[in-house]
Amino acid sequence: MTIFLVMNQSQPTLPDPATAPELFEGVLTRRVIAFFVDLFVMGLMILAFAFVGLIAGFLTFGLAWLALVVVVPATIVLYYGATLGSPRRATLGMQMMDIVLTPTRNQPLDGWMAIIHAAVFWLTTWISWPLSLLFALFTPRRQMIHDLITGTLMVRRSPMVRHWRAQTAQASGAY
Repeated sequence: MTIFLVMNQSQPTLPDPATAPELFEGVLTRRVIAFFVDLFVMGLMILAFAFVGLIAGFLTFGLAWLALVVVVPATIVLYYGATLGSPRRATLGMQMMDIVLTPTRNQPLDGWMAIIHAAVFWLTTWISWPLSLLFALFTPRRQMIHDLITGTLMVRRSPMVRHWRAQTAQASGAY
C-alpha cells in the first residue's frame, strides 16, 4: 500500500482552474494571438522555401517545381515538430504569449505528439473553427477539441513553472 501511495504522489496532477486560476487567465486570447503570430512566421517560411523551389526549378528545367506542392504541408509539419516538439513545448507565438502545451496523460510530449496535435488542430479548425473556439469557452481548463482528443492542455508558462516546482518539492518532501 505504501508503494501505491508513493507512486501516486509522484505522478503529476493536472492543475485545477479553481485552485490555480492564474494558469488559465487569458489563455484563449493568448492562443488566438499566438496562432496569428505563428501564421505570420509560417508564411515567411513558406515564401522562403517557395523562392528556393522556384530557383531550383529553373536549375532543374522545371523538375523541382513538382516539389512546390509539398512546401506548405512540409513547412507546417516542420514548424510544429521543431517548436512544439522541443523542450520548450511552445511555438514562437506561444512563447511570445507565455503559454505552453502540457500533456494530460502519462505520455511524453515529443515531436510526433506535437505533429499529431497540430494535425488534429488543423483538421478541427478546417472543419469548424467556431465550434472549436466555443468548445474552449465551456471546458473548465479552456481546452479546445484538439486538446481533448490528443490529451494536452494549454496553460500560462510562468505560473506553470511555479506549479511544477511546488509539485516537485511536495513530492520530494513526501518521502
